[in-house]
Amino acid sequence: MTSRCRTIHYAGKEKIDLVEVEVSDPGPGEVQIETLACGVCAWDVHVYKNGADGPVPPGHEGVGRILKLGVGVTHLKEGDWVTGGRLGFTERITCPASGLYVVPQQRRPQDWIVEPVACIVTGLDHCKLKPADRIAIVGCGFMGMMFVQALGHSLVDQLICIDVNNGRLEMARKFGATHTCNAKDADVQDLRNLSIDTVVDCSGAQQGLDLSSKIVKNGGRLNLFGWNHGTGQFPGDLWHMNGITVVNSAPNSAERNPWPAAIRLLERRLIDLEPLVSHVVTLDKYPDLLKQASQKDGSYMKGVVSLNAA
Repeated sequence: MTSRCRTIHYAGKEKIDLVEVEVSDPGPGEVQIETLACGVCAWDVHVYKNGADGPVPPGHEGVGRILKLGVGVTHLKEGDWVTGGRLGFTERITCPASGLYVVPQQRRPQDWIVEPVACIVTGLDHCKLKPADRIAIVGCGFMGMMFVQALGHSLVDQLICIDVNNGRLEMARKFGATHTCNAKDADVQDLRNLSIDTVVDCSGAQQGLDLSSKIVKNGGRLNLFGWNHGTGQFPGDLWHMNGITVVNSAPNSAERNPWPAAIRLLERRLIDLEPLVSHVVTLDKYPDLLKQASQKDGSYMKGVVSLNAA
Protein backbone atom coordinates (compact mmCIF):
# COMPACT_ATOMS: atom_id res chain seq x y z
CA MET A 1 0.00 0.00 0.00
CA THR A 2 1.30 3.48 -0.84
CA SER A 3 0.33 7.02 0.11
CA ARG A 4 1.56 10.44 -0.89
CA CYS A 5 3.24 13.23 1.03
CA ARG A 6 5.17 16.43 0.41
CA THR A 7 8.90 17.05 0.27
CA ILE A 8 11.26 19.60 -1.24
CA HIS A 9 13.40 19.49 -4.36
CA TYR A 10 16.42 21.70 -4.99
CA ALA A 11 15.59 22.68 -8.57
CA GLY A 12 18.47 25.06 -9.29
CA LYS A 13 20.17 28.17 -8.02
CA GLU A 14 17.83 29.95 -5.60
CA LYS A 15 14.96 27.70 -6.68
CA ILE A 16 13.14 25.18 -4.49
CA ASP A 17 10.05 23.22 -5.47
CA LEU A 18 7.53 21.61 -3.15
CA VAL A 19 6.70 18.23 -4.68
CA GLU A 20 4.71 15.12 -3.82
CA VAL A 21 6.28 11.68 -3.51
CA GLU A 22 4.89 8.21 -2.87
CA VAL A 23 5.52 6.50 0.44
CA SER A 24 5.13 2.73 0.71
CA ASP A 25 4.30 0.67 3.78
CA PRO A 26 7.40 -0.69 5.52
CA GLY A 27 8.78 -4.02 4.41
CA PRO A 28 10.84 -6.44 6.51
CA GLY A 29 13.40 -4.55 8.63
CA GLU A 30 11.87 -1.18 7.76
CA VAL A 31 9.82 1.47 9.55
CA GLN A 32 7.61 4.31 8.41
CA ILE A 33 8.31 7.63 10.10
CA GLU A 34 6.35 10.85 10.33
CA THR A 35 8.91 13.66 10.33
CA LEU A 36 8.35 16.17 13.13
CA ALA A 37 11.15 18.66 12.47
CA CYS A 38 14.31 19.03 10.40
CA GLY A 39 17.17 21.46 10.85
CA VAL A 40 18.47 23.63 8.02
CA CYS A 41 22.15 22.84 7.47
CA ALA A 42 24.69 25.34 6.14
CA TRP A 43 24.97 22.87 3.24
CA ASP A 44 21.29 23.50 2.40
CA VAL A 45 21.99 27.23 2.32
CA HIS A 46 25.05 26.67 0.11
CA VAL A 47 23.06 24.56 -2.37
CA TYR A 48 20.29 27.16 -2.45
CA LYS A 49 22.75 29.97 -3.21
CA ASN A 50 24.97 28.13 -5.67
CA GLY A 51 23.03 25.19 -7.06
CA ALA A 52 24.41 21.66 -7.15
CA ASP A 53 26.08 19.40 -9.71
CA GLY A 54 23.79 16.48 -8.96
CA PRO A 55 20.84 15.31 -6.84
CA VAL A 56 20.77 16.67 -3.28
CA PRO A 57 18.99 14.80 -0.44
CA PRO A 58 16.01 16.74 0.95
CA GLY A 59 17.59 17.44 4.33
CA HIS A 60 19.49 15.27 6.80
CA GLU A 61 18.89 16.79 10.25
CA GLY A 62 15.48 15.30 10.99
CA VAL A 63 13.66 13.90 13.98
CA GLY A 64 10.44 11.97 13.62
CA ARG A 65 7.87 9.65 15.14
CA ILE A 66 7.49 6.00 14.15
CA LEU A 67 4.11 5.27 12.60
CA LYS A 68 4.48 1.66 11.40
CA LEU A 69 6.90 -1.21 11.95
CA GLY A 70 7.93 -3.74 9.35
CA VAL A 71 8.33 -7.43 10.05
CA GLY A 72 11.36 -8.24 12.19
CA VAL A 73 11.81 -4.82 13.79
CA THR A 74 11.97 -5.43 17.52
CA HIS A 75 14.23 -2.70 18.93
CA LEU A 76 11.77 0.09 18.10
CA LYS A 77 8.07 0.62 18.74
CA GLU A 78 5.29 2.72 17.29
CA GLY A 79 5.32 6.21 18.77
CA ASP A 80 9.08 6.33 19.40
CA TRP A 81 10.84 9.55 18.52
CA VAL A 82 13.85 8.72 16.37
CA THR A 83 16.60 10.47 14.50
CA GLY A 84 19.05 9.49 11.81
CA GLY A 85 20.73 10.80 8.70
CA ARG A 86 17.93 9.68 6.35
CA LEU A 87 15.33 11.95 7.95
CA GLY A 88 14.88 15.31 6.25
CA PHE A 89 12.20 17.62 4.90
CA THR A 90 9.93 14.79 3.67
CA GLU A 91 6.69 14.60 5.67
CA ARG A 92 6.76 10.78 5.86
CA ILE A 93 9.44 8.31 4.92
CA THR A 94 9.87 4.55 4.88
CA CYS A 95 13.44 3.50 5.54
CA PRO A 96 15.55 0.76 7.14
CA ALA A 97 15.28 0.57 10.91
CA SER A 98 19.05 0.25 11.17
CA GLY A 99 20.87 3.52 11.76
CA LEU A 100 17.99 5.07 13.71
CA TYR A 101 18.42 6.32 17.27
CA VAL A 102 15.67 6.80 19.84
CA VAL A 103 15.57 10.22 21.51
CA PRO A 104 13.62 11.17 24.65
CA GLN A 105 10.13 12.60 24.17
CA GLN A 106 11.02 15.65 26.18
CA ARG A 107 10.92 19.29 25.16
CA ARG A 108 10.15 20.18 21.52
CA PRO A 109 11.12 18.19 18.43
CA GLN A 110 13.40 21.05 17.30
CA ASP A 111 15.40 20.55 20.50
CA TRP A 112 16.42 17.09 19.20
CA ILE A 113 18.17 18.00 15.96
CA VAL A 114 20.95 15.51 16.68
CA GLU A 115 22.95 15.36 13.44
CA PRO A 116 24.83 18.67 13.86
CA VAL A 117 25.55 17.79 17.48
CA ALA A 118 27.10 14.53 16.27
CA CYS A 119 29.39 16.69 14.11
CA ILE A 120 30.39 18.64 17.22
CA VAL A 121 31.27 15.41 19.01
CA THR A 122 33.67 14.55 16.17
CA GLY A 123 35.09 18.07 16.29
CA LEU A 124 35.68 17.80 20.04
CA ASP A 125 37.32 14.39 19.67
CA HIS A 126 39.87 15.88 17.27
CA CYS A 127 40.79 18.66 19.70
CA LYS A 128 42.59 16.13 21.96
CA LEU A 129 42.01 18.46 24.90
CA LYS A 130 43.95 18.19 28.12
CA PRO A 131 42.98 19.71 31.48
CA ALA A 132 43.71 23.46 31.66
CA ASP A 133 44.21 23.78 27.90
CA ARG A 134 43.47 27.11 26.29
CA ILE A 135 41.18 26.93 23.29
CA ALA A 136 39.80 29.45 20.83
CA ILE A 137 36.67 29.21 18.69
CA VAL A 138 36.79 31.33 15.54
CA GLY A 139 33.27 31.82 14.19
CA CYS A 140 30.41 31.75 16.70
CA GLY A 141 27.52 30.79 14.47
CA PHE A 142 25.32 27.82 15.28
CA MET A 143 28.08 25.22 15.11
CA GLY A 144 30.66 27.39 16.85
CA MET A 145 28.23 28.21 19.64
CA MET A 146 27.65 24.52 20.32
CA PHE A 147 31.41 24.15 20.76
CA VAL A 148 31.24 27.03 23.24
CA GLN A 149 28.40 25.41 25.16
CA ALA A 150 30.19 22.07 25.42
CA LEU A 151 33.58 23.57 26.31
CA GLY A 152 31.95 25.83 28.87
CA HIS A 153 31.33 22.64 30.89
CA SER A 154 34.89 21.33 30.46
CA LEU A 155 38.23 21.74 32.25
CA VAL A 156 39.67 24.30 29.82
CA ASP A 157 41.57 27.15 31.44
CA GLN A 158 40.60 29.79 28.91
CA LEU A 159 37.86 29.74 26.28
CA ILE A 160 38.43 32.49 23.72
CA CYS A 161 35.62 33.27 21.28
CA ILE A 162 36.08 35.35 18.12
CA ASP A 163 33.36 36.55 15.75
CA VAL A 164 32.30 39.65 13.82
CA ASN A 165 28.90 39.84 15.56
CA ASN A 166 28.94 41.43 19.02
CA GLY A 167 25.57 39.92 19.89
CA ARG A 168 26.97 36.44 19.37
CA LEU A 169 30.02 37.28 21.46
CA GLU A 170 27.70 38.33 24.28
CA MET A 171 25.90 35.00 23.98
CA ALA A 172 29.25 33.19 24.07
CA ARG A 173 30.09 34.87 27.37
CA LYS A 174 26.82 33.57 28.83
CA PHE A 175 27.84 30.05 27.76
CA GLY A 176 31.23 30.26 29.48
CA ALA A 177 33.65 32.17 27.24
CA THR A 178 36.42 33.72 29.35
CA HIS A 179 37.61 36.02 26.55
CA THR A 180 35.78 37.45 23.54
CA CYS A 181 37.10 39.42 20.60
CA ASN A 182 35.50 40.99 17.56
CA ALA A 183 37.47 39.74 14.57
CA LYS A 184 37.33 43.20 13.01
CA ASP A 185 39.42 44.54 15.92
CA ALA A 186 41.57 41.47 16.58
CA ASP A 187 45.17 42.10 17.58
CA VAL A 188 47.05 39.01 16.45
CA GLN A 189 49.94 39.54 18.85
CA ASP A 190 47.65 40.01 21.85
CA LEU A 191 45.93 36.74 20.97
CA ARG A 192 49.27 34.99 20.42
CA ASN A 193 50.30 36.13 23.88
CA LEU A 194 47.49 34.05 25.35
CA SER A 195 49.37 30.89 24.30
CA ILE A 196 46.36 29.16 22.75
CA ASP A 197 46.81 25.39 22.60
CA THR A 198 44.01 24.68 20.11
CA VAL A 199 42.10 26.87 17.68
CA VAL A 200 38.90 25.54 16.14
CA ASP A 201 38.08 27.34 12.90
CA CYS A 202 34.30 27.21 12.54
CA SER A 203 34.14 30.18 10.19
CA GLY A 204 34.32 28.41 6.84
CA ALA A 205 35.86 31.62 5.49
CA GLN A 206 39.31 32.56 4.25
CA GLN A 207 39.61 35.42 6.74
CA GLY A 208 38.74 33.09 9.60
CA LEU A 209 41.27 30.50 8.48
CA ASP A 210 43.99 33.15 8.17
CA LEU A 211 43.30 34.49 11.66
CA SER A 212 43.07 31.00 13.17
CA SER A 213 46.44 30.07 11.68
CA LYS A 214 48.11 33.19 13.07
CA ILE A 215 46.91 33.01 16.68
CA VAL A 216 47.57 29.37 17.61
CA LYS A 217 50.76 28.96 19.61
CA ASN A 218 53.90 27.36 18.17
CA GLY A 219 53.41 23.61 18.34
CA GLY A 220 49.67 24.05 18.83
CA ARG A 221 46.72 22.46 17.05
CA LEU A 222 44.54 23.95 14.33
CA ASN A 223 41.22 22.14 13.98
CA LEU A 224 39.60 22.76 10.58
CA PHE A 225 35.93 22.27 11.40
CA GLY A 226 34.21 24.78 9.11
CA TRP A 227 33.81 23.96 5.42
CA ASN A 228 35.91 26.39 3.40
CA HIS A 229 34.26 26.09 -0.02
CA GLY A 230 36.21 26.68 -3.19
CA THR A 231 39.93 27.12 -3.74
CA GLY A 232 41.04 28.88 -0.58
CA GLN A 233 44.64 29.73 0.17
CA PHE A 234 46.23 27.55 2.84
CA PRO A 235 49.13 29.19 4.72
CA GLY A 236 51.51 26.25 4.42
CA ASP A 237 54.63 28.28 5.25
CA LEU A 238 53.09 29.52 8.51
CA TRP A 239 51.87 26.05 9.45
CA HIS A 240 55.33 24.61 8.80
CA MET A 241 57.43 27.30 10.50
CA ASN A 242 55.23 27.44 13.61
CA GLY A 243 55.01 23.65 13.90
CA ILE A 244 51.22 23.64 13.86
CA THR A 245 49.38 20.33 13.80
CA VAL A 246 46.49 20.75 11.37
CA VAL A 247 43.54 18.36 11.61
CA ASN A 248 40.32 18.04 9.62
CA SER A 249 37.29 17.28 11.79
CA ALA A 250 34.67 16.95 9.05
CA PRO A 251 32.06 14.21 9.68
CA ASN A 252 33.91 11.57 7.64
CA SER A 253 36.89 11.91 10.01
CA ALA A 254 34.87 10.49 12.94
CA GLU A 255 36.90 8.38 15.37
CA ARG A 256 33.75 6.70 16.76
CA ASN A 257 30.00 6.65 16.21
CA PRO A 258 29.17 10.15 17.52
CA TRP A 259 25.37 9.85 17.59
CA PRO A 260 24.89 8.20 21.02
CA ALA A 261 27.24 10.72 22.63
CA ALA A 262 25.41 13.59 20.91
CA ILE A 263 22.06 12.41 22.29
CA ARG A 264 23.52 12.22 25.80
CA LEU A 265 24.89 15.77 25.51
CA LEU A 266 21.45 17.02 24.49
CA GLU A 267 19.70 15.02 27.20
CA ARG A 268 21.86 16.63 29.90
CA ARG A 269 21.70 20.02 28.14
CA LEU A 270 25.47 20.23 28.01
CA ILE A 271 24.56 21.31 24.50
CA ASP A 272 21.17 23.05 24.41
CA LEU A 273 19.56 23.92 21.10
CA GLU A 274 16.70 25.96 22.53
CA PRO A 275 18.59 29.30 22.72
CA LEU A 276 20.30 28.66 19.37
CA VAL A 277 17.30 27.94 17.11
CA SER A 278 16.36 31.38 15.85
CA HIS A 279 13.71 30.50 13.25
CA VAL A 280 11.02 27.79 13.07
CA VAL A 281 8.84 27.69 9.94
CA THR A 282 6.46 25.36 8.14
CA LEU A 283 7.46 23.47 5.01
CA ASP A 284 5.66 26.03 2.84
CA LYS A 285 7.88 28.81 4.21
CA TYR A 286 11.15 26.92 3.75
CA PRO A 287 12.15 28.78 0.54
CA ASP A 288 11.65 32.13 2.30
CA LEU A 289 13.76 30.95 5.23
CA LEU A 290 16.61 29.91 2.94
CA LYS A 291 16.50 33.29 1.24
CA GLN A 292 16.85 35.01 4.60
CA ALA A 293 19.64 32.68 5.73
CA SER A 294 21.58 33.21 2.49
CA GLN A 295 21.52 36.98 3.01
CA LYS A 296 23.44 36.54 6.27
CA ASP A 297 20.83 38.36 8.28
CA GLY A 298 22.41 38.99 11.68
CA SER A 299 19.26 37.71 13.42
CA TYR A 300 19.54 34.29 11.80
CA MET A 301 21.47 31.55 13.57
CA LYS A 302 19.67 28.26 13.01
CA GLY A 303 16.50 27.47 11.12
CA VAL A 304 14.22 24.48 11.65
CA VAL A 305 11.30 23.33 9.54
CA SER A 306 8.37 22.01 11.58
CA LEU A 307 6.54 19.39 9.53
CA ASN A 308 4.01 17.75 11.82
CA ALA A 309 2.79 18.68 15.29
CA ALA A 310 4.21 16.39 17.99
